[in-house]
Amino acid sequence: MGLLPTDRMDSLFSPRCVWVNGPIIVGAGPSGLAVAACLREQGVPYVILERADCIAALWQKRTYNRLKLHLPKRFCELPRMPFPDHYPEYPTRRQFIDYLQDYAAKFEIKPEFSTTVLSARYDETSGLWRVVTSAPNNGGDMEYIGRWLVVATGENAEAVVPDVPGLDGFDGKVTHVSEYKSGECYAGKRVLVVGCGNSGMEVSLDLSDHGARPAMVVRDAVHVLPREVLGKSTFELAVLLMRWLPLWIVDKIMVLLAWLVLGNLAKLGLRRPAAGGPLELKEKYGRTPVLDYGALARIRAGDIAVVPAVTRFGKGGQVELADGRTLNFDAVILATGYRSNVPQWLQGNDFFNKDGYPKTAFPHGWKGESGLYAVGFTRRGLSGASADAVRIAKDLGNVWREETKPTKRAGACHRRCISVVF
Repeated sequence: MGLLPTDRMDSLFSPRCVWVNGPIIVGAGPSGLAVAACLREQGVPYVILERADCIAALWQKRTYNRLKLHLPKRFCELPRMPFPDHYPEYPTRRQFIDYLQDYAAKFEIKPEFSTTVLSARYDETSGLWRVVTSAPNNGGDMEYIGRWLVVATGENAEAVVPDVPGLDGFDGKVTHVSEYKSGECYAGKRVLVVGCGNSGMEVSLDLSDHGARPAMVVRDAVHVLPREVLGKSTFELAVLLMRWLPLWIVDKIMVLLAWLVLGNLAKLGLRRPAAGGPLELKEKYGRTPVLDYGALARIRAGDIAVVPAVTRFGKGGQVELADGRTLNFDAVILATGYRSNVPQWLQGNDFFNKDGYPKTAFPHGWKGESGLYAVGFTRRGLSGASADAVRIAKDLGNVWREETKPTKRAGACHRRCISVVF
């Protein structure tokens, strides 16, 4: 049996190549969907790659049942399609998923599902992006090649699991909040919730509603604000004040309102940060203030305990705390958040920092060099992602129209156009 030439052997084990006649979008969450919809409006073809088997996998598979949008619906709409009029001010998880599915259907967004991006790099020689993917259920490895890359994997791509001594050996059930659905199965159990952000507060409340005995770990100082003041959204009020006043003054007003409505939370074990208001910390470091949905009332009633940082997990369900106490728990829920996964697959670029965020702050962090774009990394939720999606689509639309003039190219392609090269 003869041997094949080396280049021929390499080609047999190389992924199939796909030329994308337009931008390659990585991620089919709300950010990716928003870009795709805006590109369609601009008449720009694209391909959208999604590692899960559905759109908005975070919302569909990694959120708890009682979750609602934390902000009024008008701040959470995607471009070109408002929420239905009959939706409440704070849509439920199910309503938001339905909205996203209707959005994808309206703009005919059809991602390549179950397609995991292994690497993406810019080829200086050809001036093209090369995106290598793995799709075991869809033909195996593939390499997508195109002029533009849109990173839409967002801020919440991977669950964060803290490195606490003894956690692996804890006898009870340990669950990240991304796997938590309801407190029903925790009835009567002692549950330690690690984290006091919006998820930690809401999960603790849900556990209490279902008859569990939750204790919430509060390691750092945190700003807690009422969701509404006199029937008006606290966030909406802050946005209104920001039109007329500097951020530091608005922060002082927010803290004062929180003190008037919620009282002195230090008595409950919830310290406010000594430096930096809620809006300043959100803008600079992405530390979102907690909006109270009823958890504070349960803490005051003693239904939810507040405990300091965990120093070690022991055997038999024991947990050692920073104040020297040792308590026993039946289960642990890690409400420790998420992180970007961009550094794991985007290679050879200087646009994102080591934490997977654009180095340039909002509103200028949506465009890099060599046809690279980013959406969903503004630390401003869905409204920030929508604003960036509109900017990206407009910019790409201008380039696309220039490059598809009759003198340069035969004609544009409807929605997207890909060709496979073996």
